Amino acid sequence: MKLSSSVKSISYLKARAPEVIRSITAQKSPVVITVNGEAKAVLQDLVSYEETQEGLALLKILALANKSVATGKLKTARESFRRIRRRLK
Repeated sequence: MKLSSSVKSISYLKARAPEVIRSITAQKSPVVITVNGEAKAVLQDLVSYEETQEGLALLKILALANKSVATGKLKTARESFRRIRRRLK
């Protein structure tokens, strides 16, 4: 995804906010907002933002799992299910 093709100034956003929001929602493409010519923010539709956050959460879970494997903090499936059954009682 190339963000350089969708760069808008803050004044453009102020003048055309509804149009910009409709565009990012329809195209699922974020817009970089600049202030005094410098990129300061990214405007993204809600669904894409939520998907990004879910993806990041999954990556964090995988990183934690890899760290547990690397440090030897593993339990067998049998041990894990035994602990779960105890908690359910």
